[in-house]
Amino acid sequence: MNTTIFNPRQMGAIPLDGSTGFRVWAPNATGVSVVGEFNNWDPEANPLEKEDGGMWAREVQGAVPGDQYQFQITNGDRSFRKNDAYAREIHEQTALSVVYADSYEWKSPEFKLPNWNELVIYELHVGTFAPGPHGSQGRFEQVIGRLPYLKSLGINALEIMPLMAFPGERSWGYSLTNPFAVEAKYGGADGLKRLIDAAHVEGIAIILDVVYNHFGPDNLDLWQYDGWSDNNKGGIYFYNDRRAWTPWGENRPDYGRGEVRQYIRDNALLWLEEFRVDGLRFDSTLFIRNTRGENNSVETDIPEGWTLLQWVNDEIGRFFPRTHYHR
Repeated sequence: MNTTIFNPRQMGAIPLDGSTGFRVWAPNATGVSVVGEFNNWDPEANPLEKEDGGMWAREVQGAVPGDQYQFQITNGDRSFRKNDAYAREIHEQTALSVVYADSYEWKSPEFKLPNWNELVIYELHVGTFAPGPHGSQGRFEQVIGRLPYLKSLGINALEIMPLMAFPGERSWGYSLTNPFAVEAKYGGADGLKRLIDAAHVEGIAIILDVVYNHFGPDNLDLWQYDGWSDNNKGGIYFYNDRRAWTPWGENRPDYGRGEVRQYIRDNALLWLEEFRVDGLRFDSTLFIRNTRGENNSVETDIPEGWTLLQWVNDEIGRFFPRTHYHR
C-alpha cells in the first residue's frame, strides 16, 4: 500500500485521478479506516496505514468528489466514527463529510483592496441579511442579489460573520463544528466563491470572521477525536486542564500542540488562498491570549496563544503581502 503518492502535508480528503487520498491525525488510535459510499461503509475494506506523528493515511481507488465518508477510529476495545477534522464539505441532510474538489472557475480579475483608511465596512450575517422565499434562511445567492444596493450606499467591504458548518438550523456562526467546511444551508463552498467573485466585480472586498478561541460546543466531532482525553475533557485538539475553560464551554484549542497550531494556520490560509477573501477578522482574541486563573476570576496569559496569533499573522503577511487583515 503506497501512501506517499499524495503530499505528506495534505490532510483530510485529497482528490486524485480516479481516487482520493485520505489522511487523519489520531495519535492515540490503535486502528483507523475510512468508510463511505465508495466501499459500502465497510470498516474492513480500506484500513489506513499508520505514519509518523500519529498520522494515518491511504489512497482509495474509486473514491471521488461528492462521495460521503467518515473515519472509523478504534481505541482499544472502542470503535466509533468521526467526521474528517479537515472536511471541506458537510452534507446538509446527513451531516457526514463529503469529498470536495475545487473546480470553481473565477470570473473576476485580480482584486485590489482600497486603501486601509478608505474602507467602508458593512458587517453581514448571511442567514438573516436577505431572507429567501417565504422568509426562509438567506443564502449566498440572496446576498449577491443585493450587492448593487450595498455598493450604492458607498460600501466597499463586507465583513461576513462566521459561515463555517454548524449544528442545527440557524446560528450566528460562533458555534461552528467543522471549521474547514462552508455551511451547506448557505450554499456551500462554491456558493461562497460565487459571492466573492460577484462582490469583486462590484468593487467590494470580503473580510471573513474566523473563530479560533473555541470550537463547538455542540455536536463537535473534534471532541475526544481519537478516544483519548484527560480529566474527561476534549482530547487531542483541546486543552485538558483549567485552560480549557471559555465562556462557551471547556473547548479552547490547545495552542501549544503543533498539530493544532498547524490546523488553525491551515484554516486561516485556506480562506485567503482558495476562496480569495481579502481579509480575516479574528473573533475574541482575548480568549486566545488569556484564560481564567484557578479561582475563575484572575486572567492569566497563554503564551502559546500569543505566539500562535503572531505566527498566523506572519504567515498571512508572507503569502499574501497585499492582504489587509484586522483583529
